[in-house]
Amino acid sequence: MNPEDFPTPDADVETVEPETLKDRIDAGEAITLLDARMQSEYDEWHIDGENVESINAPYFHFLDEEVPEDVLADIPDDREVTVLCAKGGASEFVAGTLAERDYDVNHLDEGMNGWASIYEAVEVSDYDGAGALYQYQRPSSGCLGYFLVSDGEAAVVDPLRAFTDRYLADADEHGVDLKYAVDTHVHADHISGVRALDDEGVEGVIPEAAVDRGVTYADDLTTAADGDTFEVGDATVETVFTPGHTTGMTSYLLDDSLLATGDGLFVESVARPDLEEGDDGAPEAARMLYESLQERVLTLPDETLIGGAHFSDAAVPADDGTYTEPIGALVDEMDALTMDEDDFVDLILSDMPPRPANYEEIIATNLGQNAVDDEEAFTLELGPNNCAASQESLAGD
Repeated sequence: MNPEDFPTPDADVETVEPETLKDRIDAGEAITLLDARMQSEYDEWHIDGENVESINAPYFHFLDEEVPEDVLADIPDDREVTVLCAKGGASEFVAGTLAERDYDVNHLDEGMNGWASIYEAVEVSDYDGAGALYQYQRPSSGCLGYFLVSDGEAAVVDPLRAFTDRYLADADEHGVDLKYAVDTHVHADHISGVRALDDEGVEGVIPEAAVDRGVTYADDLTTAADGDTFEVGDATVETVFTPGHTTGMTSYLLDDSLLATGDGLFVESVARPDLEEGDDGAPEAARMLYESLQERVLTLPDETLIGGAHFSDAAVPADDGTYTEPIGALVDEMDALTMDEDDFVDLILSDMPPRPANYEEIIATNLGQNAVDDEEAFTLELGPNNCAASQESLAGD
């Protein structure tokens, strides 16, 4: 059903903004959520956390005047419950139905779409390069990006199309010129914002090694080859070719302080190698990833920060709230980084999660082979990113 098709509940129901819910979860408050989406949608993607109790009760149970007793029995009546759905219509109706039965309820504004609109910028306090560095965090999907500010200029790494206006606004707020928008690779979990920012006068940069994959717009943007450098104010951004997750996977060393690794290395895992070449090509890609990690990433100084393009529920943030960690600490913590090549390949191929939802259409869109409007782009990327290998088997004890 569409949100407008649900009857308006007789009881008044308070609306909770997504940012407010996020703040309460981050503060460690005990939260009870009633997710009114279908079970298949819930199983694929829902709000979770150590202090979050999440209950799935699809909205159709509440359409009849008599709600099944077993459904009501699963909903706590001794504490506040926040009802949510996909876009907000069903949750308001369900919450109203429960309020009429004296439950203490509210509902999440715009549902999971509202949750997916949260995008926070957290300063990387251990960044030791020129200027300042911020990590963008999208909790709904675990997407990360980077905003480097130095001496009147800025660059954004791995921007999302859905937040094009946000990057421009942040540049204005910092009083700088947004000079570059840089992609690490052809993403499979979200729609890139590089072309949208290029249309706004920002110089779009994509990896030269990704062009042969079928990028249709390479001639309109700047391509970055291994060893190329870009000046952002007083900071230098160096291109580091790190294939494995994809054949064109490229990292960027931000003023010798943080390596933005895209989907090559995360603070809790390494890349999955099957999204470009499929299961048949995954073993070769895994060996390519091993070589990139051992020869291009782990040879950097131990104090160099690693910042990936994603984080998962298994990731533990640093003291500053960012998902970054020095290379030396990752080597100590992650067994996968000290294995020999054969063991590494066997390990990451042994237990990979489901591929990202809509990943083939997202890849085609990011290659320029498929055109979607902003609403379609936002809908395509809803859900978990699943661009890493299984976290549980990669970390040390």
